[in-house]
Amino acid sequence: MLFFNFGYILNWKIIRLNILMKKLKERWGVTNNKQIVIIFIVFAITGFSSLQLAKPFLSLIGIPDTFEPHWLYRVLRLLLIFPIYQILLVFLGFIFGQFSFFWEFEKKMLKRLKLGFIANYIDSKLKKEQ
Repeated sequence: MLFFNFGYILNWKIIRLNILMKKLKERWGVTNNKQIVIIFIVFAITGFSSLQLAKPFLSLIGIPDTFEPHWLYRVLRLLLIFPIYQILLVFLGFIFGQFSFFWEFEKKMLKRLKLGFIANYIDSKLKKEQ
């Protein structure tokens, strides 16, 4: 009979998770675990919501889900999900009190996609208001 120590495995997984959380806190410049949990929640809500909002937006502009060819409908929906996600990410970050984190995250993402001019424009408008 093989004896397996599940307590040891559970302890190892907790240690591994703790190491991962430390790395994320350092990389993102976050100070505590509460912020990490809030950030994960915002990412989860944003991802789900952007998927759910894309379909009504397509219907709003006159493209029903029975649109033919169906592959084109899927491509249009994917193209629409991206901007919805970007806007929701910053908006929900603001609601959850993490606007500065998500705005910096968004600026990095836009710069990587060679759309940094959008972030610079919005940043200049935000600084004028302050």
